[in-house]
Amino acid sequence: MKIARKPLLIEICIVFALSLGASAVYSVVSLISKLLAPAGLAGQVTKINTPMARAEWLDLTYQLLAVAFGLAPVALALYLLWQTNQNPFKLLGLSLKKPSFWIPRGLLLAAGIGVPGLTLYIGARILGLSSKIVPAELPDYWWTVPILLLAAVKAALVEEVLVVGYLFNRLEKLGLGQNAIIAISAAIRGSYHLYQGFAGFIGNFAMGLVFGWLYKKWGRVMPLVFAHFLLDVVSFVGYALVGKSLPLP
Repeated sequence: MKIARKPLLIEICIVFALSLGASAVYSVVSLISKLLAPAGLAGQVTKINTPMARAEWLDLTYQLLAVAFGLAPVALALYLLWQTNQNPFKLLGLSLKKPSFWIPRGLLLAAGIGVPGLTLYIGARILGLSSKIVPAELPDYWWTVPILLLAAVKAALVEEVLVVGYLFNRLEKLGLGQNAIIAISAAIRGSYHLYQGFAGFIGNFAMGLVFGWLYKKWGRVMPLVFAHFLLDVVSFVGYALVGKSLPLP
């Protein structure tokens, strides 16, 4: 189904203004704020997955709502794809079918991205190019680990469905070439991680290039979603369990 160019551009802008595009703008402002702080970028602490209320049951309620409503842009993107391509899950390869395909590829991809990413972060901290990242600072509740797992699911779906699956489809319809699409996707991925510092942009831009190239090669977003989920599980849950005892900079 052919889509007019101008409405398609407006659609892309709306989807990202409601999701990762807004995150990118806030990340730029956050980076500027950290750079202007008396202690500088290296003296700042960036906290992810923090408490949302003092009362335990209220905190859990807010956390669940954040996950549920955070997935709304994914639902919107899939709905818009459905309007023009019928089955968005088949179109993007967002399916649990054929686990022998997406599980091993996801595992290898997570390992290949995770180790260099940690090395980059440590190097950036030493050079003062990154704030200190605290992936999880929730109290030790019974639901802490399950919520962090859900947060990892949300992050993986939001980023990979929107910035890879949906965006690739729409930019292809606009007539952009493969290399340009991969570069744009990677730049967007890096931009909404700028709140972490310059290393956050560089690392995620490189990750975006790899993920984009593999998506075009495999034609399925599921290995990327699984790899992203694993990376965030190690980061979120790992830090919550043992991170505070590790001598990370």
